[in-house]
Amino acid sequence: MDYKSAGVDIEAGYRAVELMKEHVAKTMRPEVLGGLGGFSGAFSLEKIRTMDKPVLLSGTDGVGTKLKLAFLMDRHDTVGIDCVAMCVNDVACAGGEPLFFLDYIACGKNVPEKIARIVSGVAEGCMQAGAALIGGETAEMPGFYPEDEYDLAGFAVGVADEKDLITGEELRDGDVLIGLASSGVHSNGFSLVRKVFPMTEQSLSRYEESLGKSLGEALLTPTKIYVRALAAIREGGVRIHGCSHITGGGFYENVPRMLKDGARAVIEKQSCPLPGIFKMIAERGGISEEMMYNTFNMGVGMVLAADAADAERVIHCANAAGESAFPIGRIVSGARGVELI
Repeated sequence: MDYKSAGVDIEAGYRAVELMKEHVAKTMRPEVLGGLGGFSGAFSLEKIRTMDKPVLLSGTDGVGTKLKLAFLMDRHDTVGIDCVAMCVNDVACAGGEPLFFLDYIACGKNVPEKIARIVSGVAEGCMQAGAALIGGETAEMPGFYPEDEYDLAGFAVGVADEKDLITGEELRDGDVLIGLASSGVHSNGFSLVRKVFPMTEQSLSRYEESLGKSLGEALLTPTKIYVRALAAIREGGVRIHGCSHITGGGFYENVPRMLKDGARAVIEKQSCPLPGIFKMIAERGGISEEMMYNTFNMGVGMVLAADAADAERVIHCANAAGESAFPIGRIVSGARGVELI
């Protein structure tokens, strides 16, 4: 009896590390100390000494049941982007710059080529965010996960000067709300999605005229990473008063998280371009509009609040960074919360 006969192949683990090294190397920043394979990842903080009051920010999350679609479609090179996005977007919407990222993959069987494909997506997400992938863990857990399934989660650390933190305390009556377009469903609401559509290879591979692609391709589209857009706005000299990452819980749960007491967000639904995938989910699932806005991002992955005089500049900076931005509402005085009209 040995470890391999018990279901854990250490040699496969070594092979997976070798295959992922080329992807990890692409994410390196000058602050990274040492290489892949140590017991911890080292990152120099020399650069932040120029800040008046540096504040570390962190975010952790996973991909959730969206992974079930990756299993069915045998497509593993995009979910890593989702994993990074869910973490670094949270850091960015607090005003931070993501510095580094670590991933955790737990699987029933370590297939080195599959693990490398997953990590290639993680590396791509890190490059989009400007974060270094400085470590991770692949845990082979036979008997706990089916052989062809895995879970994927991650952890990001970022930094901001205290004066640059976006806290919502500067919100005031008349501020304009600006939406940054999502790429689709992102990584939330998939437990409901999987009830609406048959989760079969045939269903997911079927071309949908209204989407211009197969259902599976539309649903697996990676989550947008907004780090560069927010950095461009900051570098453009605009002060953001509030910011919300629209994840699980949709607008009703996430928008109030950016508000201070006495500030109310009024969002005009017709101002937000609605991607076809959300229309399809609502129609085929018989889901009410309120529930849709309480579950999904409905085409808006990030909501920003800025002084009305700065709104056009925010939109210009975001567009220049490659994101589609548009005004979607305003801040008014009132009970803390969000109103969709």
